Amino acid sequence: QVQLVESGGGTAQAGGSLRLSCAASGNMHNFYSMAWFRQGAGKEREGVASLGHDDSITYADSVKRRFTISKDNAKNTLYLQMNSLTPEDTAMYYCAAGAYVADKLAPHEYNSWGQGTQVTVSS
Repeated sequence: QVQLVESGGGTAQAGGSLRLSCAASGNMHNFYSMAWFRQGAGKEREGVASLGHDDSITYADSVKRRFTISKDNAKNTLYLQMNSLTPEDTAMYYCAAGAYVADKLAPHEYNSWGQGTQVTVSS
């Protein structure tokens, strides 16, 4: 079982930046991938960025060149640096982990989820 705890959400103005953190604990073997998802009000959950067990990185088109996913293995912490934020980035952001993930930004591939952290971007 993997436990995930997100932090770092809050409010930012358009054009600003935020950094999300996800502290992971539990049994994560070498084939685990981790990812960030988000869900806006009335919208489906969508993949934002993933970091595969082989260190491959995948971004949603909507966040490419603005968001950066990274991981500190010593701290077992996943990060999402978000720059050039827009009101369209407003959502609850979730950290997720899964084993043997094929479709890196598909929610159904991940079986461990954090509780979420809210990001609100004002215009």
